[in-house]
Amino acid sequence: MTVRVGAVGAGWWATSNHFPILAARDDVELVGVCGIGPELEAVREQFGFGFATTDYDELLAQDLDAVVITTPHDLHYPQAVAAVERGLHVLVEKPVTLEAWQGWDLERRVREAGVHFLAPYGWNYKPFTLEAKRLVDEGHVGDVQYVLCHMASPTRGLFAGDTNHIRRLWDSQTSGPDPRTWQTPSRGGGYAHGQITHSSALLFWLFDDLRAATVTAKVSTAGAAVDLFDAAVVSFDDGALGTVSGAATLPDGNDYQVDLRVFGSEGVLLLDTERERVSLHRYDGQAWDLDIPPGEGAYECIVPPNRFIDLVAGTSIQNNSDARVAARSIELIDGMLRSSAAGGIEVDVRELAAQEEKTR
Repeated sequence: MTVRVGAVGAGWWATSNHFPILAARDDVELVGVCGIGPELEAVREQFGFGFATTDYDELLAQDLDAVVITTPHDLHYPQAVAAVERGLHVLVEKPVTLEAWQGWDLERRVREAGVHFLAPYGWNYKPFTLEAKRLVDEGHVGDVQYVLCHMASPTRGLFAGDTNHIRRLWDSQTSGPDPRTWQTPSRGGGYAHGQITHSSALLFWLFDDLRAATVTAKVSTAGAAVDLFDAAVVSFDDGALGTVSGAATLPDGNDYQVDLRVFGSEGVLLLDTERERVSLHRYDGQAWDLDIPPGEGAYECIVPPNRFIDLVAGTSIQNNSDARVAARSIELIDGMLRSSAAGGIEVDVRELAAQEEKTR
């Protein structure tokens, strides 16, 4: 089967990661690309898209199987809805939406339409996280009682300076990340939407039944226009307690930190990407300490775009970052930012999500 793909968004991340992966596959036809700016025609030619347009409706009118969305954060939700309404499979960059109700509305639409939806969270597809998931699913942690979820990144420039600095890790022939996307609060800029989305999505994939109930949070901008530091106390639906935190200011060249420590009724899971460590120790004495190859903890996003095509083509059924994982991450982050904006009050996340019902 040849998967006919349309792409909306032709900027730095699409051209440095997704498009090279898709163009290298024999079973993908890149039908058209939608974007803005003087580089659009060059992108079309570089990756072999059939045509280029600035009109998203024109792209959706083509004979497509799937759409890849890598536009500014605040455009993800309406563009994903438009694609799902046409029965198309959708890969949507994170943050998938900016508000809790949008995340759950999209989850419902995807489910009712029977299409594949994937948010490309790279760590959810690493071999060592797959093994951690297996151990969790076998019940070795038991009922979750306490969660620590922390992330830190060398991303100060992305959120509070020259966004081009990150091109040393992921480069393309187009211009670098648009600061209007990453450094504008109303457009989903800031560390929570930009990075904590990764750590929280990993947590919510590992633990299927975990969902935030209330959030009390503070953020700090350190003089930037958006949050660079985030700290939250979270209560979960099942009664578990947790902390979620993030920091954008690791020095350049330092390894990304994703640190999950989950304490349950049967045992404790520790997952640390920086030191490439996964351990699960049970209270009955059983223990697993994974042997992880050096470098395996580094972030990459190679498997998710490939897995998306495999899902559409019917050669895989394993989706580690579906719409439900994304929605639970979104509502947590929405609650964090709303709590901080209101002075650190407790926010009922379930009420934010319930707004979805009012839109129907």
